[in-house]
Amino acid sequence: MNRNLSIFIICTMLVAMCVPTFAAQPKSVILTALEEELARNMRELKERAKQPPYFISYNVTDRESIVVSASRGALQTSNANRQRVLDVDVRVGSYEQDNTSQIRDENDFSADASFVRSVPLPLDDDKDAIKSAIWIETDRRYKAATERLIKVAANRNVRVEAADTSPDFSREQSAQALLPSVKLNADKEVFEARVRNLSAYFNAFPDIFDSTVTFTADATTDTLATTEGTRLEHAAARYRISVLARTKAADGMDLYRFESFDAHDAKGLPDDASITRAMEKMARDLNALRKAPVITPFAGPAILSGRASGVFFHEIFGHRIEGHRQKSENEGQTFTASVGSSVLPAFLSVYDDPTIRRVSDVDLNGFYEYDDEGVKARRVGVVERGVLRNFLMSRAPITGFPHSNGHGRKAAGFRAVGRQGNLIVEAARGVSESELRRLLIQECRKQGKPYGLLFEDISGGFTFTTRDAPQSFQVTPILVYRVYVDGRADELVRGADLIGTPLTAFSRIIAAGDTQQIFNGYCGAESGFIPVSAISPSILVSQIEVQKQQKSSERLPVLPPPKQSRK
Repeated sequence: MNRNLSIFIICTMLVAMCVPTFAAQPKSVILTALEEELARNMRELKERAKQPPYFISYNVTDRESIVVSASRGALQTSNANRQRVLDVDVRVGSYEQDNTSQIRDENDFSADASFVRSVPLPLDDDKDAIKSAIWIETDRRYKAATERLIKVAANRNVRVEAADTSPDFSREQSAQALLPSVKLNADKEVFEARVRNLSAYFNAFPDIFDSTVTFTADATTDTLATTEGTRLEHAAARYRISVLARTKAADGMDLYRFESFDAHDAKGLPDDASITRAMEKMARDLNALRKAPVITPFAGPAILSGRASGVFFHEIFGHRIEGHRQKSENEGQTFTASVGSSVLPAFLSVYDDPTIRRVSDVDLNGFYEYDDEGVKARRVGVVERGVLRNFLMSRAPITGFPHSNGHGRKAAGFRAVGRQGNLIVEAARGVSESELRRLLIQECRKQGKPYGLLFEDISGGFTFTTRDAPQSFQVTPILVYRVYVDGRADELVRGADLIGTPLTAFSRIIAAGDTQQIFNGYCGAESGFIPVSAISPSILVSQIEVQKQQKSSERLPVLPPPKQSRK
């Protein structure tokens, strides 16, 4: 794969997520093994290597998971799994220039420094076996680091000087914390029965061709030890029930609805009656969508509900204020030169605060206490009254921002970069939803439009941020309505993709609501898939563009569905 191709960032709600049930944790065998190998390997490399490393980190991810799914009253999947993997990061050179530095104009995928590559560790707490695995992987990573540093130096010698000559790695205060451990408290057999019973609900709807109810649970313990003195053990557990239902319109268009319910503890998940009420609405929505007209391409005023607005800001704005994107010369660098300048309307402020665990009785996916580089999580004010003030920083410095602010995040097998956690948008002068609707109609009349659009729900989206592709975004609405100027009832439409370019989209925001809503999801980028949240009020934009979605040409089933024998 050519790594000069655009980085494709995709975010979705359709992935499992969650948080903890706590128990006290003494220093583990894992941490002891990491400390001992860290000291031994650093000592040996200093004595034996021509170019010893200046930094080594060991990160162990120990994950226990349950996945149970059912369809139409029958169990489809029931798995319990345990996995323990090791990431080794070896840096050769210095804080100013090391083997992770960008190799500019490089077409070879092997030159990409994003990957660390996880290796499996024994599940048994056998210290000797664990240390042997650490030893072999450290040796491999050291050799790869020294080889890549040669390429970095050669690349710098034959290329023009980079626009941003900041160091490759920041010096940060080490952290020591043994936080409470986590154990799953979910009975797999209990949830097998629950998802079976819930999934049978859609048997009453023959036009719903495919449906799944899934329970997922995760308990993950991360252990981090570095040669700088960081020693961390921290954990999180996640519980979710998700419901996905699909149908097809007469013209072949595939349609779906998705709902999810998250909790820090299995006992915090809603009861079956509450979930069934949500499924009833899903069935009604799908029935209405099958009959709804297909949207025509449109550019004009629109309201994005709080959830839709959350995705909008995450995709279009949030990725462009992640710190590493300001330094890479492959990136579009939308806001690199905009610190101190207005980038949003003066009534909007944006911050990212991963220390917030819960808002309005909803658990936030983007909550964490330490980032994946061992830096304490903290609130970062990104935009104050429309003016850009900060970026979301990992330990990769950029001009004007020499330190991490606790946003270095990654999945196992990747190297951390600056990523979003809980992105929160606030409006200084929000208006009621009824007033926002009045302003929408007013704007439609001003532009001579017979209607505007209301985006009620969005499932996710993607964006391109690199220079070798258009600086564009696309998000996927699920429920979109035409709001008519002449007072006709709102009309549901289907088949819309919301598209655009960032700077134009930001300049068209003219009002915001007074009530925030929450989007929980997972986001995939160059450091892997990580849990995120976005919180935003509804917003009114003077112009937004939609295009028709791609659709299947497959016909509806010729055969009728089988009769259901269950009562």
